Amino acid sequence: MSEHEGVFAPGTPCWSDLGLDDVSAARAFYTEVFGWELQDGPPEAGGYLMALLDGRPVAGIGPRTGSGRPNAWTSYLATEDADATAAAVTHAGGSVLTPPFDVMDVGRMAIATDTTGVVFGLWQGYAHQGYGRVNEAGAACWNETHTTDAESSRAFYAAVFGYRFEVFGDPSEPYAIAKLSDADADADPVAGVFAPPTGLPDGVPGYWITWFGARDTDATVAAVLERGGTALMEPSDSPFGRSALVLGAQGELFGVIAVPSP
Repeated sequence: MSEHEGVFAPGTPCWSDLGLDDVSAARAFYTEVFGWELQDGPPEAGGYLMALLDGRPVAGIGPRTGSGRPNAWTSYLATEDADATAAAVTHAGGSVLTPPFDVMDVGRMAIATDTTGVVFGLWQGYAHQGYGRVNEAGAACWNETHTTDAESSRAFYAAVFGYRFEVFGDPSEPYAIAKLSDADADADPVAGVFAPPTGLPDGVPGYWITWFGARDTDATVAAVLERGGTALMEPSDSPFGRSALVLGAQGELFGVIAVPSP
């Protein structure tokens, strides 16, 4: 699938945006790495840029908000009622950092943390539902959370979004894929939960990570490095495609994974 039309089912990752210090530098970086066209929003958008791929939205970039928050990508999970889902977050033991508010006429959002302290967003789409292209070079392909406590994380997202999980892989490094509660047994998963066996950096509670597609993972990582980024996990082959974990030039984490040619 490449183009995406219509409304995302509740609980589905539907958008990713980047909050950081230097939006102008990020515009140049991601234009060169992914070939995005960065479109300025209206004055009331506060400097937020919409990243387009073949004329469709794939991500957002804007000034960093929130005291003490790092430069980072945020994954947003779709909801039909941001206020009700925010209440469910609190009931399940998470925290609401930014209560629900309307973003002009494009949607209603909130920022929250799960029980392990991982930050994520809620998005109730109005004029803007989320990704307009997925599963192709330069577009989001997958979202997952890396956490210090996979059991607590799975219980939280099951309670809030009705995820059911299937665990597979090396028993010492179990990876859980999430499916929506009303999905068929053979339905595609929507997200993943992973507790890295080597742990996370000191003081980091965990994070959601967006994986972006690439025609050539090695070439894309080379482009990241040439423009001031860092490779945390060098390109390597996996059952899902050749992949790498990188930091952008301002320290933001994201994944790169090979996608088939169209």
